[in-house]
Amino acid sequence: MTTSAAGRPLIPQPPSTVTALRQAVAQIAPAALPAFTREPDEAADQSRQGSDLAPLRRFVAQWTAYVHIQRQPRLAEELRHWEDTAATGSATEARRAAAEIGRILDTAHAALAADEQ
Repeated sequence: MTTSAAGRPLIPQPPSTVTALRQAVAQIAPAALPAFTREPDEAADQSRQGSDLAPLRRFVAQWTAYVHIQRQPRLAEELRHWEDTAATGSATEARRAAAEIGRILDTAHAALAADEQ
């Protein structure tokens, strides 16, 4: 991942569209592009099966938050740290890591919601 000067985001937050998010993921987190490419089809299939747009909305919300985090190198590094701790730490460390991951995701979703208003 490219770093930015003075801790600024690498790119502006893109609109919450599949095309804009795909371009952002390709630019700031290319290793995640295969997962991104696979998931819209899965969400679309789930939406068709249930006649419900919730899976597509969930996909867009999840990837919008992912881009929000990944475009900020320090925040992305912190998230990776807690993900690694959750995977390799003791039960106590894993619980703390889960709480920290939740905090990061909650903060990202709140920031995005505030930007929409």
